[in-house]
Amino acid sequence: MSHVFHRSARSVPPLALSAEGSFILGADGRRYLDACGGAAVSCIGHGRDEVAEAIAAQARGLAYAHTGFFTSAPAEELADLLVAGAPAGIDKVYFVLSGSEAVETALKMAHQYHRERGEPARRHVISRWQSYHGNTLGALAAGGNRGRRTAYQDLLVEMHHIPPCYPYRGMAQGESAEEYGRRAADDLERAILDIGPETVSAFIAETVVGATLGAVAPAPGYFSRIREICDRYGVLLILDEVMCGMGRTGHLHACLAEGVAPDVMTLAKGLGAGYLPLGAVLVSGRVHQAFADGSGGFLHGQTFCGHPVACAGALATQTIVRREGLVECVRAEEPFLEGLLRDAFAQHPHVGDIRGRGYFWALELVEDRDSKAPFPAGARLAARVKAEAQQLGLLCYPGSGTVDGQVGDHVLLAPPYTATRGELEQMVSLLGETFDTVFD
Repeated sequence: MSHVFHRSARSVPPLALSAEGSFILGADGRRYLDACGGAAVSCIGHGRDEVAEAIAAQARGLAYAHTGFFTSAPAEELADLLVAGAPAGIDKVYFVLSGSEAVETALKMAHQYHRERGEPARRHVISRWQSYHGNTLGALAAGGNRGRRTAYQDLLVEMHHIPPCYPYRGMAQGESAEEYGRRAADDLERAILDIGPETVSAFIAETVVGATLGAVAPAPGYFSRIREICDRYGVLLILDEVMCGMGRTGHLHACLAEGVAPDVMTLAKGLGAGYLPLGAVLVSGRVHQAFADGSGGFLHGQTFCGHPVACAGALATQTIVRREGLVECVRAEEPFLEGLLRDAFAQHPHVGDIRGRGYFWALELVEDRDSKAPFPAGARLAARVKAEAQQLGLLCYPGSGTVDGQVGDHVLLAPPYTATRGELEQMVSLLGETFDTVFD
């Protein structure tokens, strides 16, 4: 009997014993190919001794120091490294321990920023449906995952949502990708005008949408137009790169491919690669200066902010990423992975769309390719795919409610940046076997 409160109250998951590279070893002796990095986390592979040694050394020297009293060398060095590779204007880093905490921090930071500048009426946040920004109440309210929101609807603060930029289902017949991108971005301007420009604080969006919609990259020009609209109305642009950032899409930050710099950006997952929990909020110098010129401090903080051991682990992780050229590797190998997926599934009768960037891909599953009709929610298709894949030794990340929060399914793949071509081929082969069984 397990005394752990597991995700399922009706079953206990298999026991993981160890992990190395792209594989996790279970207590049953089976090796599982981790084709999703847990939740797009394990970017440098499992079992890197260099990271473990850095964590142990820091724990022996300084395990904890409250940021109300001290800073630490790992936090300072990691912040320097992150700012050096950040989009233009980013100058400060606020460390937390998860993506949800990073989003909560970013939302509060935007709220106080406007008050520091004498605009206390700016309290509204705009987000997008079919987005995901975390499980804490503020982040959940900002997110557009209807399935996760429903159980806690009466606890959520007011947020405003616009439609997602979702070319597979949103682009009109005869419309170019650029025209669609402009049209989708203009939904933000309409929302700002409807709410009242002087009352809008921030717009938050995943640069490449993650688990809720399934690796959906923006249409060309979408974020350039978003940036223009935010600047016009004095609205902060918060880009959530908790899942898609830190090299996952073939750029250190996904927004670099869009030629857009945010005011605030959230990171986690690949930042520390799962060796210890860590999240971060990257902040522009302009936003930070408002605090320096105003009250002088951010009215926020948690016990484990800037944890020295977590920062030491992430510093070692990011050192490996840069030394081994892993982001460049992901970008170079993207065509190979995309080719594998398209060769295997482009004509599959139940694969409606294959999409993604870098090592961040999803397959949207449909009952009918021509009409794009999804399977009914009662089919529990994503859950069946996950379970069957795990039986075959493949770990993939399922998603349901893809279309509108109620119906639609996809499977997300996010292998380690260190995965070999042979491992990528095995991943696609096992997924094909999974589909053969599930759709039989």
